[in-house]
Amino acid sequence: MKPQHLKIPNSADHSFSVRKDMIPNINNRWHYHTEIELICFHKGTGTQFVGDNIKRFAPGDIVLVGSDLPHYWKYDSPYFDDAGSKEPYSTVIHFYDNFIGERFLHLPETKPIKNILEKAKRGILIKEKNAIDIAAYIEKIYQSDGITKIITLLECLMAIANLPQIALLSSIGFKYDYSASENERMNNIYNFALNNFKKKIQLEEIAAVADLVPNSFCRYFKTRTGKTFSKFLVDIRIGYSCKLILENKMDIKQICFESGFNNFASFHKSFKMITGKTPKLYRQSHMLT
Repeated sequence: MKPQHLKIPNSADHSFSVRKDMIPNINNRWHYHTEIELICFHKGTGTQFVGDNIKRFAPGDIVLVGSDLPHYWKYDSPYFDDAGSKEPYSTVIHFYDNFIGERFLHLPETKPIKNILEKAKRGILIKEKNAIDIAAYIEKIYQSDGITKIITLLECLMAIANLPQIALLSSIGFKYDYSASENERMNNIYNFALNNFKKKIQLEEIAAVADLVPNSFCRYFKTRTGKTFSKFLVDIRIGYSCKLILENKMDIKQICFESGFNNFASFHKSFKMITGKTPKLYRQSHMLT
């Protein structure tokens, strides 16, 4: 992919940065940065892209994004106009792997942290019960000053390293480069897909957005994302259908068509392939938790 290189502002009197984002889509672009990112979502839902992985995100989710791994969070449209919110949408921490010194991660005692930061190069998702303790550490980091802030970040990373199970996001074979010339093209494709996935998108239509002929677009998109545009659309549609299923306001067939599918059998097959469950079982399992 062709992500935008984002420079993270760091204060000279702090070894890493931590902030509360009070508005959604503050970095509403496909981007990457050298700093490692730890983000905890407090409010709002939407679609997240980490490497070649597409998922829904929701309050309580925590993601650890490794250095130079492209990512992008797009909040759902109802949150766009919520500029006057007094509640944060997320807490975001940015830090370098050597923020405490060049030799630190080479110490025997810090091997677990080094290992988890290596895994974070594919993105790590922390949800539900595992996320509760990590979220408490993140809030303490935000509230702390001085050496306590550094110690708490180390404790937080150790807590992540000691989780019994972690979910890696991007595939092991995901590759990307940093040519800036195509940033706008990839962002146009992503935004068009997110705004129009509920309807049938013609190949000629999306190719025109990218300013390419259809055949060239297919090769372009597959080369840069590792998947076809049709598979990319299915991932977005299934993620959105999961949201509707959890809201429990429509029956499954309504959700199928509302998510952009025009064939229930195709929807059912794709849903099970991506989530591991049928739509009915997915709804039942989440109603029990």
